Amino acid sequence: MAAHAARRLVILGAPGSGKGTIASRIVKTYGMPHIVVGDLLRHNIQQKTESSRTIKEHIDKGLLLPDDLVLTFVVDELKKLGDKGFLLDGYPRTLKQAEMLHRKLKMDHVVALNVPNDEIVNRLKDRWIHLPSGRVYNLLYNPPKVKGKDNETGETLSQREDDKPEVILHRLETYDKNTNPIMEFYKKLNILQEFHGRESDKIWPEVKKWLDKVLNEPSKAAA
Repeated sequence: MAAHAARRLVILGAPGSGKGTIASRIVKTYGMPHIVVGDLLRHNIQQKTESSRTIKEHIDKGLLLPDDLVLTFVVDELKKLGDKGFLLDGYPRTLKQAEMLHRKLKMDHVVALNVPNDEIVNRLKDRWIHLPSGRVYNLLYNPPKVKGKDNETGETLSQREDDKPEVILHRLETYDKNTNPIMEFYKKLNILQEFHGRESDKIWPEVKKWLDKVLNEPSKAAA
């Protein structure tokens, strides 16, 4: 595991692409911390830190958080890990954020998942969520044990209003618009690897094969 320990990875994938599934397998297989930026921000609000009021106001209004604020959170959290390495999830979301992060903390590798839009629409229209925890179920391949109920708490599941096909397609267009420049940025740095497919179980072996190779090479990132 030591050869894998100090790697800094980013994972990119549209909503419904299976990013959470692939991320969890990377974390489990290679023993690295999974840093989900959305979770960091929610935790910060719960802890009522000095900046939590600013964060909460932006989130409540549906506004993007200031880039400098998010960058500080992310970098501070990542630096706490020392030489453990990590998988960064949910950040960067814009080209500017990618450039700012690169200046502060260079990444080793970027995993980008490419799943066809029609596949994502089919996945999300059958998606149900336990809102308090964020646990996600899908009626096709990951249904709850009891219909409409969370497996752990028994509480009622909800379906997001934006999990409708026409809304999903709009979200995917927005994601592509923001993410394509990020991918080009990392491609120019020669640290991007794209994976195409419709099923996480078929994409994952390709991701693992590639990671097994690159995680045993010398790190490209400078401290």
